[in-house]
Amino acid sequence: MSNETSSARSVVVIGDALIDEIHDAAGVRELVGGAALNVAVGLRRLGIETTLIAMVGDDEAGAHIREYLSDHGVRLISSEAPLGSSRAIVRRAANGEPEYVFNEAARQRSIRYSDEAREAIADAGLVAISCFPFDVPQEVDALVGALADARVAVDPNPRLGMLHDRVDFVRGFERIAASAVIVKVGADDAAVLYDGDLDALRMRLREIGAAAVLATAGAAGATLDTEAGIASAPITPLAGDVIDTVGAGDATLAAVAAGLVSTSPTELEEWHVLLLRAMDIAAATCRAEGGLLRTPESLADAQRGVHGS
Repeated sequence: MSNETSSARSVVVIGDALIDEIHDAAGVRELVGGAALNVAVGLRRLGIETTLIAMVGDDEAGAHIREYLSDHGVRLISSEAPLGSSRAIVRRAANGEPEYVFNEAARQRSIRYSDEAREAIADAGLVAISCFPFDVPQEVDALVGALADARVAVDPNPRLGMLHDRVDFVRGFERIAASAVIVKVGADDAAVLYDGDLDALRMRLREIGAAAVLATAGAAGATLDTEAGIASAPITPLAGDVIDTVGAGDATLAAVAAGLVSTSPTELEEWHVLLLRAMDIAAATCRAEGGLLRTPESLADAQRGVHGS
């Protein structure tokens, strides 16, 4: 995969990187994960030069995270991790959905911005933010200062095990969303942070200033609300069983972010084409375990890439 990409087509991703410790009938295994990390790796798999800014420890877990990112060609700018690397213990609930228990490092995660990080942000065509501690005002202040006038895509992606204060989280999230070029929200975000009405949340985010809002509803597909109009699409029907929905939202955000730096859609039909491609990628990602982005074209080669969560 070529790294020869202009800075205008590069993306910086800010957020979480961790180890998922999976407990299931097959036993216990560890996979590299994190929503922001999934987005960063997904973007790179779509041919976009990508930098991840995240808290990663100088420990064995951190070494695995660094190796995984290196294998996928993602540049890491790590923030100090005094409590070590983040970890999530993952078990399946009775309904099949994953349940997460986070370690202290994840619950107390913090990101600071070195000169290298600020330079990467200034040079990027887009900055994507996912699973960020929006409920910590100091973290949001530092983020706002580092972003300056960057073009921003944001996914709140609240995790109950890391959420300290819902009201503060909404306040911090909306502070960033109000000037974002696109905001991605899902049905889970609406349930955790608002009153559960995804359509109402989509309209609220547009009203406070978001240039576009991508509202995802799982198997029901997604709606993209833009200044050019509203486009909707079902999730793409692909051959094969749905194996794992973990990472589908991250893959969707990666696909849309890639489109925003590659094509700069303005007309509604251009947005609709971008949404359809994102639904293709989300469907493909669900047909293998873990959060590693897949495309319909890559499904034929199950061994492609380095598997992660």
